[in-house]
Amino acid sequence: MADRRAVRRVGLAAAAGLAAAVGVAIAGRRARPGGSVPTEIAPGVFCIGPSGWTQTNVYLVQAGTTWMLVDAGWAGDTDRIAAAVGQVVGSDTMPGAIVLTHVHPDHAGAARALAGRWRCPVLVHPAELPIARGEFDAMVRFAGPLDRRMILPLMRAIGSERREAAIARSRLIGVVRPLDLDGTIPGLDGWAWIATPGHTPGHISLVRTADRVVLTGDALVTLRVNAVSGFLLGRQGLSGPPWYTTWDGPAARASIRAIAALRPAVIGGGHGRPLVGLGVDDAVAAFAEGLDQPAGGHPRT
Repeated sequence: MADRRAVRRVGLAAAAGLAAAVGVAIAGRRARPGGSVPTEIAPGVFCIGPSGWTQTNVYLVQAGTTWMLVDAGWAGDTDRIAAAVGQVVGSDTMPGAIVLTHVHPDHAGAARALAGRWRCPVLVHPAELPIARGEFDAMVRFAGPLDRRMILPLMRAIGSERREAAIARSRLIGVVRPLDLDGTIPGLDGWAWIATPGHTPGHISLVRTADRVVLTGDALVTLRVNAVSGFLLGRQGLSGPPWYTTWDGPAARASIRAIAALRPAVIGGGHGRPLVGLGVDDAVAAFAEGLDQPAGGHPRT
């Protein structure tokens, strides 16, 4: 009986935390509902976003007659993303694939629905496949601080049957495919992917070397997600991945340095307004150089 009461307390505490987070999310979503009009940030590269309280971005990338979607927002974003894509390529043109920088719910949420609508595969780094398949033990192995302290205790507390039902809704089984390890993206000429792990084990960034456009997912974002005031007030600025959902902090910082080494001219991050214009490469280099300076009790990211 005591064990059951303890489990119930954990579940209630986690649920309370989630309820508070949802309250903030709803308030923010009402305050910043935009992000449905595509913006061309480089030739053939369109940002759909930032959208919602998390200022999440999705990218449409064209190469010749082919186009692909990079990331897929939240589960509720399906129609919004499809409508925005239609403004660029029309409603009857199907993508070669949906490429996910990583499998988190704010980047892969609408992937299954969109893949079904467009009859296309979803491409991920092989290390992301266990999460894409909804394997609970992989979620435990690759958990970030928020997952360990709140999400996983809640998922254990609700029982295996309800947990499996919840996970099943987001599984990408049947549509997910692994990217080749040579860095190529089939059908997307001029583009390559590079490994930028840390936020998740198989996080990738997409690079167009001809003009140094880099789509960084959550490896490097342009919203101050690691400061409470920055996140809640939507303050723009370079930031590493949110530490509270990051699997391996040192690897994440190494990935930022790898991105800086590319001398990017355009940064299309997963959250916040894309960074374009003169001096982007210097700004990213300066940010990378200061990574190990403590900020707010955590290494600066």
